[in-house]
Amino acid sequence: MMKEMFLLLIGYLILILGVLIGVAYLTLLKRKILGYIQIRKGPNKLGMMGILQPFSDAIKLFSKEQIYPNFSNYLMYIISPVISFMLSLIMWLMIPYYFNMIMFNLGLLFFFCCTSMGVYLVMISGWSSNSNYSMLGGLRAVAQTISYEVSLALIMMSSIIFIMDFNLMKFSEYQNFSWFLMIMIPLALIWFSSSLAETNRTPFDFAEGESELVSGFNIEYSKGGFALIFLAEYSSIMFMSMLFVLLYMGGYSLSIFFYLKLIFISFLFIWVRGTLPRYRYDKLMYLAWKSYLPISLNFLLFYLGVKIFLN
Repeated sequence: MMKEMFLLLIGYLILILGVLIGVAYLTLLKRKILGYIQIRKGPNKLGMMGILQPFSDAIKLFSKEQIYPNFSNYLMYIISPVISFMLSLIMWLMIPYYFNMIMFNLGLLFFFCCTSMGVYLVMISGWSSNSNYSMLGGLRAVAQTISYEVSLALIMMSSIIFIMDFNLMKFSEYQNFSWFLMIMIPLALIWFSSSLAETNRTPFDFAEGESELVSGFNIEYSKGGFALIFLAEYSSIMFMSMLFVLLYMGGYSLSIFFYLKLIFISFLFIWVRGTLPRYRYDKLMYLAWKSYLPISLNFLLFYLGVKIFLN
């Protein structure tokens, strides 16, 4: 029993290490792609083609001076980025490995529990800094995340209806002959844009609207706190990319093709950032409640009818 637990712990440590290295190089990929979109090089000095840049950034961030606002709620201010980062790593535990990992029969419910918790941490980060800008950024982020989680849950319900299971391994079994992307492409596109809103990415990055909020809920953070918020955000981007591949592009498989698909979806997140301007906040809310919610509800009823008809 102890040996099993030890092997499980080693497996999780390797997984977390892999995620952290993946996040580091996702930031490099982002800067390179944005560089080429804006017709410039991107980081190219440190190491060959800038390959050591993420480690240099990490050393710089963690060795800077830490600033604490005088009137901040100190404990909440310190602890919320740490828990936010831990939560984004905990979500990776539901990745459907064939070996050495816990099998999550209710993996998708676990995912929704973790993403819902993330809302509180953004709100606490904004509130505990005791700054008007960070408070506004936090409130915006909370309203946005709650709005898009509703449509995310309903879109996912359509996929769950097809397989009648919450286990992520089942998705690969049901997509052996045809990807779900082929039969539910409108929902896949809505899922992708909702993922952008869920992870606060352009064109829905209102929590960090530089033009009106300076830097949003993380304005008072420096050094390690900022780095942890940054890592949590990029870990969530990678996770949402993986979830898109699992739900719509053939599920999990131990092949290089799976990782290429994951990199492609992560690339789309960055491509959108380099291409689209920021949306207007009222239009964002209108999109969530007046467009995505009715569409996802209608598709849910449609796929329920299809499932009953096929049975």
